Amino acid sequence: MNEISLLQNYLFVGAVLFALGMAGFICRRNMIVMFLCAEMMLQGVSLSLVAWGRFYNDWGGQIMTIFILTVAACEAALALALVMMLFRSSGKLDILVWQYDREENQAPIVDRELPEEPVSDRTHWPELVPAGIEPDQTKLEVRYRRRI
Repeated sequence: MNEISLLQNYLFVGAVLFALGMAGFICRRNMIVMFLCAEMMLQGVSLSLVAWGRFYNDWGGQIMTIFILTVAACEAALALALVMMLFRSSGKLDILVWQYDREENQAPIVDRELPEEPVSDRTHWPELVPAGIEPDQTKLEVRYRRRI
């Protein structure tokens, strides 16, 4: 495999890691998952730096990756301390809990609440018929009335 195609493969994997991390960071509200997605973005950047360092036969990419890993370890310690303090004070890991710790004169972030699902009053669970036997549809319709 020549160097150009190897570089392209490394850069593609790094871009995929970064994109997955960014999508997860934007879509999730759990602080631990957001932290892991930020780490995934850092790993994508680190892989790209190592690939460029290898392509140019330079140690700069590897050295920069070591610095990134060092900073990420410090970030992990601080983020874990913040997460534990938030969980201890509120009992939740939702990022919107921090909206109450905002500055004065700042409007709170209002998130749409999910509608509550109605609790079904099933007294029995559905039963599977033996293999190869067609279930009687009229009996099923009477037993499990569907609300439309």
